[in-house]
Amino acid sequence: MKPKAFVQALKKRDWVQDQLRAKQIAIAQPIWAAAFVFFVAMTAYWLVLASDRYVSTAHIVIQRTDLSTGASAGDLASLIGGVSGANRADQLMMRDYLLTVGLLQKLDKELDLRSHFSNWRRDPFSKFLFANAPIEWLHRYYLSRVSVELNDYDGVLVVNAQAYTPEMSKAISEKLVLEGEAFMNNVANSLAQTQVDFLEKQVVQMHDRLLSARQSLLDYQNKKGLASPMATAESTVAILAKLQATLTELQTQKSTLQSYLVASHPSVVQLNQQIAAVEKQMLQEQAKLASPTGKPLNKTVEEYQRLEMQAAFADAVYKTALSALERGRIEATRTIKKISVVQAPTLPEYPLEPRRIYSTLVALMIAFLFAGIAHLLWAVVQDHKD
Repeated sequence: MKPKAFVQALKKRDWVQDQLRAKQIAIAQPIWAAAFVFFVAMTAYWLVLASDRYVSTAHIVIQRTDLSTGASAGDLASLIGGVSGANRADQLMMRDYLLTVGLLQKLDKELDLRSHFSNWRRDPFSKFLFANAPIEWLHRYYLSRVSVELNDYDGVLVVNAQAYTPEMSKAISEKLVLEGEAFMNNVANSLAQTQVDFLEKQVVQMHDRLLSARQSLLDYQNKKGLASPMATAESTVAILAKLQATLTELQTQKSTLQSYLVASHPSVVQLNQQIAAVEKQMLQEQAKLASPTGKPLNKTVEEYQRLEMQAAFADAVYKTALSALERGRIEATRTIKKISVVQAPTLPEYPLEPRRIYSTLVALMIAFLFAGIAHLLWAVVQDHKD
């Protein structure tokens, strides 16, 4: 190649490279300019425009005043998590209640949350935009401003309430604690009242059963004409014992007389008559106690004891039901679950939200990240064109 042609080729190549470099700069400048504008806008918002939000915090623990329902020693949740399974269930229930729409409506009615969160003085990106919006929209906003977290290790509920003023954030936090305690006791007392209603029905049934058992026992006594078959049986046994002793004595006298008197002697005949009378009387008494036919006294005693045992059992069940009913009434009228406040709702002095420096740095990282990605994509596209 001639030197002149070679120089012209080099100049042409340099011109193409200069044009490509100028084109790259022309494309890159708007990308980085847009990133810079985004960063400046976000910085202005987070450092200047964003409204201060104060956070009131409360730490609470749910405790049961019923000592008889404590956690068992082998409760796995108490060994691992440091809190009993029953208390954990109560804490989870309370956490869900504090985040419900129903409680939000009550808070809105008492504290006028809509007006506070939709105040025109607040920045449009953090405030509630429409004061008359449906409750579902307000609830979604409420969940972004109120958090209730459970510490599984020590069983403490941590309540955080954000508001634009320290007084409002504290008022929300205090109301959450009060409403949570009232809700837990209402649930417990409602359950206790249900148990009381059930126990009252059982007491009425046990009372009717006791009266029926006692009436059956009384009817049986009247039917047999015996106030106490057991006493009658014991008396009959005592009579038999005396007759047996008399019979033994008479037989001894008879043996003595027969040793020197004939069988027809009047004394021997008289003893024989006495012995026969005693034996007849013994047979009659024994027939009262036990007999293969008729209704002997031992059967009467067994039937009487059975009725008496049923009456005693009905009486014991009735007394137990009465005791359970009294305990249930006490449980239904007292505070079964108590909210122990480990840390009372605080009155914040410094706005913890928004996190201005952190958010600004995040905006800077996002701006550079997207600008770098856009520039890289454009470079890849140009390489493919070339």
